[in-house]
Amino acid sequence: MPEDRTFVIVGAGLAGAKAVQTLREEGFDGRIILVGEEAEHPYERPPLSKGLLTGSAEPGSVFVHEAGWYADHDVDLRTGTRATAIDRAGRHVELVGGERVGYDALLLATGATPRALPVPGAELDGVLTLRTLADHARIDAALTDGARVVIIGAGWIGLEVAAAARQRGAAVTVVEVAELPLQRVLGDEIARVFADLHRDHDVAFHFGTGVRELRGDGRVSSVLLTDGTELACDTVVVAAGVRPNTDLAERAGLAVDNGVVVDHALRSTVDPSVYAAGDVANAYHPPLRRNIRVEHWANALNGGPAAARSMLGQPVSYDRLPYFFTDQYDLGMEYTGYAPPGDVDRVVVRGDVAKREFIAFWTAGGRVLAGMNVNIWDVAGPIGELIRSGRAVDPERLADPRVPLEEA
Repeated sequence: MPEDRTFVIVGAGLAGAKAVQTLREEGFDGRIILVGEEAEHPYERPPLSKGLLTGSAEPGSVFVHEAGWYADHDVDLRTGTRATAIDRAGRHVELVGGERVGYDALLLATGATPRALPVPGAELDGVLTLRTLADHARIDAALTDGARVVIIGAGWIGLEVAAAARQRGAAVTVVEVAELPLQRVLGDEIARVFADLHRDHDVAFHFGTGVRELRGDGRVSSVLLTDGTELACDTVVVAAGVRPNTDLAERAGLAVDNGVVVDHALRSTVDPSVYAAGDVANAYHPPLRRNIRVEHWANALNGGPAAARSMLGQPVSYDRLPYFFTDQYDLGMEYTGYAPPGDVDRVVVRGDVAKREFIAFWTAGGRVLAGMNVNIWDVAGPIGELIRSGRAVDPERLADPRVPLEEA
């Protein structure tokens, strides 16, 4: 007998697209409506600051599926459309224009939005952020040989854009309020690796200062820092983090706390017919015994399918360890685990930091919380197993490359 339920997914990024794919793979033959604000069909975002920006990836490679896949699988894909309200009592989603779409289960995969700079001049032409294909096109056009680019924020996106810009001949200056890039996340020793890497490629840093004003006549031409320094520029890229897109959930009365609060099955703690996945979900993680919100590609890739199975009533306990990667110049890195700065009491390094060939482990109470392998490959699996085991490790053995990770 044909399925008569309707599943609505709001957010047509990687998490939403993989949820739709999983629903069909799991045999759901009811109605699926996928709503996305952007004009393009679902695509992956990491290449926007990686391969697409360096030219090592083809433009078409970013899409999750071919454009015709959605019609072929009887998915009602609504691009260029925004959801404006959720009626939880009536189980309807209202779209721009007033259309009301009923649902039996609703997945929120609304992602996140880059934080804007709250300073004068932030509205000038040439002040850019990176989140969408349209954003990428603007930055891509700006990274010309000899262009002067100022990047605000030395996080992963900021550093990846800096690397791509230098590889394309632009002059790059990075402004960061902390004393090192990624300092809060990595700690001083490992943060210096990335500072030195970029200095080796002639990136200029201004640490310990913020932005007072962006100046220009219609288009940005300089950045005034809080320490009084003025930086001439042609383009500014703001990479100051993101905020989860929770407005829709908040207006609907769902639990929101740095994201939509969901349980281990990615189900809303307020309404069992509503789910959340990807950047917007603040999900309970059973092995970590806490709620976490993860903005990385792997979380969307795996969280979307987990939410889909949960919507189908399958038993789900979403316990994937956070994972992400970066490629900058000749440095490749993978990070596995979850190590909030306040939880870490020691960083153990195995390998040669000076050569940028090492594994760093963030530990607490003798247990490994997270590991990062830099230019060393095929170890993310063992690092993850070490984290999941929760067992005490000997720091000296952990630091010794001769000792297998399984025996550290």
